[in-house]
Amino acid sequence: MSDTAFMAQLRREVERRRTFGIISHPDAGKTTLTEKLLLFGGAIHMAGEVKARKTARHATSDWMAIEKERGISVTSSVMQFGYGGYAVNLLDTPGHQDFSEDTYRVLTAVDSALMIIDSVKGVETQTKKLMEVCRMRDTPIMTFVNKLDRDGRSPLELLDDIERNLGIECAPLTWPIGMGKLFQGVYDLRQGFIRFFEPGNKGVRPREAVVLRGLDDPELDRQVGAGAAAELRHDIELLEGAGYPFDHGRYLAGRQTPVFFGSAVNTFGVRELLDAFLEYAPAPRPRRAESREVSPLEEQFSGVVFKIQANMDTLHRDRVAFLRVNSGRFTRGMRVRHQRTDKEMLLHNAVIMMAQDRSGVEEAWPGDIIGIPNHGKLRIGDTLCGKEPLNYLGIPHFAPEHFRRVVLRNPFKAKQLDKGLSQLTEEGAIQLFRPLTGRDLMLGAVGALQFEVIAARLAREYDVQISTEPMNIEAVRWLAGEAPALDELKSMNENAMVTDADGQLAMTFPSQWWLERAMEKWPRVRFLATRECV
Repeated sequence: MSDTAFMAQLRREVERRRTFGIISHPDAGKTTLTEKLLLFGGAIHMAGEVKARKTARHATSDWMAIEKERGISVTSSVMQFGYGGYAVNLLDTPGHQDFSEDTYRVLTAVDSALMIIDSVKGVETQTKKLMEVCRMRDTPIMTFVNKLDRDGRSPLELLDDIERNLGIECAPLTWPIGMGKLFQGVYDLRQGFIRFFEPGNKGVRPREAVVLRGLDDPELDRQVGAGAAAELRHDIELLEGAGYPFDHGRYLAGRQTPVFFGSAVNTFGVRELLDAFLEYAPAPRPRRAESREVSPLEEQFSGVVFKIQANMDTLHRDRVAFLRVNSGRFTRGMRVRHQRTDKEMLLHNAVIMMAQDRSGVEEAWPGDIIGIPNHGKLRIGDTLCGKEPLNYLGIPHFAPEHFRRVVLRNPFKAKQLDKGLSQLTEEGAIQLFRPLTGRDLMLGAVGALQFEVIAARLAREYDVQISTEPMNIEAVRWLAGEAPALDELKSMNENAMVTDADGQLAMTFPSQWWLERAMEKWPRVRFLATRECV
């Protein structure tokens, strides 16, 4: 293939890709919506239930045993499917705040996000935190207000809630007609038609959409009733007077969110959401490396590892590194440079993912997420590239907020424990610290539920039984600075010193007061709450 033909193909492949993450507070319907999007994409043939019975089918994205038992997502999943000529990379993220670190890293690998709001509860705490992460990168966000078939807040109140609490303009593209038991469907503000809602439609032919000649059309009253028609006209008049018209540029800049209304569990409003998302969401964009900005349209291949997952294949105990392709083309068997070690790697067994399931991939383009099975060689934040040395900006580790001492129930399983902790903590959701003095192993996590998860996974995946005990630690900070200040701090507080899995020095504190006191006493030492993956 000539250079001109390759560059033309590269441009076509980039323009038809959409890579996005789904974010929400727990129980807003995120995993249910994910299943329905996969259903429309033909990736699955029957949507699974998140809170499934033992005989029912589980959600595709919830593949871990603990996810199936608890009915929650504890790790992000990557799924790829085709729809309407587009290649879609969908990343389903945990909604529970105890697993937010995984979500934060996933959001560094997407070009846009789809936010789900529960119409009953509105904006919740975790949604605010996720929005802050998106705002750091000006990530474009589309919003789906879910559960319109339940009695909840009025649509105008929900828009006000989003704008006040998330600091982003709302531009509704559909508008509900009634809510809860009175929910009849939605009015499409762009094309002027009504799509009717029929709950639990079991094979009955759905009611045809009705096109209106404006909101003054008498057909509106005949179709939905005079009261509902008057309420719809009143709401639209308020929106036109005080709302925000859709502005594609402001959406791409992360300042405005298009809003859709529907019911994911009833598959209502999902297709319209998907169609609009593919039309408006951005294709892969340039990515910032240390030396320069890298365009997806560059010929040289490059990508960055943003996630590690251990034991997706329980028979082989492998670890899969999830790599976002940022530029050029990946081909099976290509040689790349592992930037951190400055060594060549042969990529001969990369896969594309459908949650836990995988298939070999012959080629991948910017925006695609590929899995690289490995045995500890790759870490979160690693860059793989061609001849030109590139180093994409690091993906952060966050200082844990909860701490536990590991207690091994069977001392003869020490070697298995070491292996299990080493592999599971590579995923980055929970961190392992070793004291400079003593032999205790310390686990740190952003959320306390992580300790239950790692204990369950050690038992199931490594046949190691542990319990965890509270520690008199409230904070940990990585240390940076020059000798002699750093050496002096270390020697005077040796019992409080630990190293993480990468050998980075950190210090533990029994309270925030001790942390603040140390920062005042040692001004030449930096106490870091985040550090880049190395």
